[in-house]
Amino acid sequence: MTEFWEKGWVRFPHDPAIAEWIAHALPRARASVTDPAYAEWLDCEGTWFIGVDALDNDAEGRVARSAPLSGQAMDFIAEHYGRLPLHKGQVSVVYPGYPRPRRGEGEAASKYRRNRDAAHVDGLRPIGPDRRRRVDEPHAWILGIPLTEASKDAAPMVLWEGSHKILGAAFARAMEGQPQDTLHQIDITDIYQATRREVFETCTRIELPAKPGEAYLLHRHCLHGVAPWAEGATAGTDGRMIAYFRPECAGGVAEWVESP
Repeated sequence: MTEFWEKGWVRFPHDPAIAEWIAHALPRARASVTDPAYAEWLDCEGTWFIGVDALDNDAEGRVARSAPLSGQAMDFIAEHYGRLPLHKGQVSVVYPGYPRPRRGEGEAASKYRRNRDAAHVDGLRPIGPDRRRRVDEPHAWILGIPLTEASKDAAPMVLWEGSHKILGAAFARAMEGQPQDTLHQIDITDIYQATRREVFETCTRIELPAKPGEAYLLHRHCLHGVAPWAEGATAGTDGRMIAYFRPECAGGVAEWVESP
């Protein structure tokens, strides 16, 4: 699995432990899509259910009557990152027609979603009218677990291979010499946008479809997004549904920028 550190991602093959977990998680994930408590997460004119914190799991990943989330992916994470308490999982569902504009999204952002897969680094939320970015959520890693069958061109995860190295170095430069307790306040908008353009020019775009029972892990600095739903792409009535976990670094932004 050394390729993870070089490429910034790794896909794990079918794992019985993950498949068993999905058997418990899928009914709960499916129910969240129509739960009025999460209605705000249906966006892009009905083509994307964002589903943040919509899966009712505990800190070890138990959902319904499942065992803790386990298997090859979790073993790899524990070996290299230790064990972190899991937040409630995201239930990300994409439907035919994606992408359409998000609520309040201007033409430039909508074009970026269509042409650049809405590529981003997680945890850098735009804040205020000027949409300046800081490290708001210092995620340790990103784990994707497909819950439903879908064709390879049904809005798969996409990433820019090796981008974690370029972006990680840029973030380190932006925060060099600053007190650790102020790192979350540093405006990284300009260096992030400039480095993102460099990534588009120098890194290979990879589409990363996966089937239930498989899983994939992304480095937290990896530039990634979601491809458009291709003409002729297929999925069941649940759409292309993926559960995501991205717990935050115990050491905050300092660990986020400094650790591997």
